[in-house]
Amino acid sequence: MGVTRYDILIVGGSAAGYTAALTAKKLYPDKKVLMIRAVGKPPIPCAIPYLAATIEACDRNLLPDKPLKDLGVEVVEDRVTEIDRSSKVVRTASGASYGYDKLILATGALPFVPPSIKGADLEGVYTIIKDYNVLMKLQEAIRRAEKIVIVGGGFIGVELADDLSNLQGKKVTIVEMLPHCLLLNLDEEFAVEAEERLKAKGVEIITGKAVRSIYGSGKAEGVELSDGTRIPADVVVICVGVKPNVELASRAGLKIGESGAIAVDEYMRTSDPDIFAIGDCAEKRSFFTGKPKPLYLASIACHEARVAVFNLYGLRMMKSSSGYVGAFLTVIGGRAFGVAGLTEREAKREGLDVVVGSAEVPNRHPGLLPGATKTRIKLIFAKDSGTLVGAEASGGPEVAELTNLLALAVQTRSTVTDLLTLQYGTQPMLTASPVSYYVVAAAFNAYLKLKGS
Repeated sequence: MGVTRYDILIVGGSAAGYTAALTAKKLYPDKKVLMIRAVGKPPIPCAIPYLAATIEACDRNLLPDKPLKDLGVEVVEDRVTEIDRSSKVVRTASGASYGYDKLILATGALPFVPPSIKGADLEGVYTIIKDYNVLMKLQEAIRRAEKIVIVGGGFIGVELADDLSNLQGKKVTIVEMLPHCLLLNLDEEFAVEAEERLKAKGVEIITGKAVRSIYGSGKAEGVELSDGTRIPADVVVICVGVKPNVELASRAGLKIGESGAIAVDEYMRTSDPDIFAIGDCAEKRSFFTGKPKPLYLASIACHEARVAVFNLYGLRMMKSSSGYVGAFLTVIGGRAFGVAGLTEREAKREGLDVVVGSAEVPNRHPGLLPGATKTRIKLIFAKDSGTLVGAEASGGPEVAELTNLLALAVQTRSTVTDLLTLQYGTQPMLTASPVSYYVVAAAFNAYLKLKGS
């Protein structure tokens, strides 16, 4: 079988690979672009938890092929098994071979199942994986089940529990080994607020305990905790994290970073200058410390895809920073939560002396208008420089773009004075009052503390 050659070959078709393919064909319309993906119907990754109740069917949550094909991107459904760097050829499970000039790896991450949990291979035990067929089975199983245990209280776990609580007749339990759900990403006061929202919807939350085993005769019947407590379950969903999928890169001799992900430079190049890596398989570094940090976000994956494609033929666009700030968003019980940069807990762990500014103001003015709710905001500043290093917020839909604004403020190293003198627009039905605009109110609170210190 001959080798068909392409200018740009992308391995992987989720958020990173999909964005890379779109960007490549728009930026280099005369280049031959091929995307090889192992999954025939790639799901939209961030919406997977909402397949429980909100999204009617898995077919309603797919990345569409039409935009790719309209641009002339070729799509092959196959699994790449080998990269021959010397001849610049990839080989697939079906026996096909494809040549490349530039190769982009977007192989993603795989669900992590702690080896300490016995019985994880029983029927009725699922992980959240970007595989259409698996997700169809999961959707069917959790809709049929009466008792569901979710192992892990991170974003995916709490979003799945929140959506499941919208279905009648479900007993949903989260087991989280940390003192609170979401504690890896939110400070305690925001984590507690999210938990209260879940509990109000009937979700049971067990914290400070680990799952020792999943028991059952051939099929999951429940979980046993580290203290011996047993919780009955028809379905168990393990959501305790992921690990970068680097097997293909490793076999090809590409350098693997200290975090276990593919080592890349600021242009997303691997140790082979003609091979780039993007998304969850590529190593991320913290904006603040330069150390590797596990930031598995579709927003970062899409950013990396654009950086890689812009630099395929000549280095002309770097990341705008030496690392990633990290901006997280979720909705729990109808309330939005956002975090950008470091939490207060993380900042102190990194040895920073910080000052915190807080405010809680209505997101409408006056606060009796339709859609009004209290927006809670927390800004974390480095005490010595007054530079913003992190922010958290909860409230209505405005929290999403508020978090993105604050992520930019962290990235550009804005100070308490910059935010205190922020120029902004307001409108009664859309924002807080100009007298007490969220960011300015919290910055003023921090300024008074800095002034008095």
